Amino acid sequence: MIRRLLTAFALLGFTALAHAAFDIDQLMTELARNPGGQAKFVEKRHLALLDRPVVATGEMTYTAPDRLEKRTLTPKPETMVLDKDTLSLERDRRKMSIQLSQRPEVAAFVESIRSTLQGNRASLERNYTLLLAGHRDAWVLTLVPTESRIATLLQRITLSGVREQVLVIEYLQADGDRTEMTIEPVKAP
Repeated sequence: MIRRLLTAFALLGFTALAHAAFDIDQLMTELARNPGGQAKFVEKRHLALLDRPVVATGEMTYTAPDRLEKRTLTPKPETMVLDKDTLSLERDRRKMSIQLSQRPEVAAFVESIRSTLQGNRASLERNYTLLLAGHRDAWVLTLVPTESRIATLLQRITLSGVREQVLVIEYLQADGDRTEMTIEPVKAP
């Protein structure tokens, strides 16, 4: 009887340790397994100047390791494509492109999302302190800027998800404005 109790306590302790041991390296390994895919999104921008959030909806496609496309469908069509070092934006039949290597503050912001999707810890740690809470099936990763150029624009980015899937991204700007994007992966037929 005592032997069974000791075995049960040992198993409980091991299970608790295994559950508590989820760390950033494990999360990055999970994220790196995601080959990419399509998702729908709803983005709510909470701006101090407005009584209600501005809501946008659309579709996203991530192609590992370095291509991310965001197509906003409502309230106004817009396409943003991140392909390697180039960020392109098309809105109202106007196109604009920038090389991220020429805009380090923009690159750091953009790389926060792409590097998370890639599971690239080293890239994230170049500009952010990483804080992780939760476990494999319900995690929250908070990125706090370490670079002053980024910190003047952004307080933090909080990403949450399940295993290799990022399901929510929240940006809290330095001025208090906040954007929250919920992501729903589209299952292949």
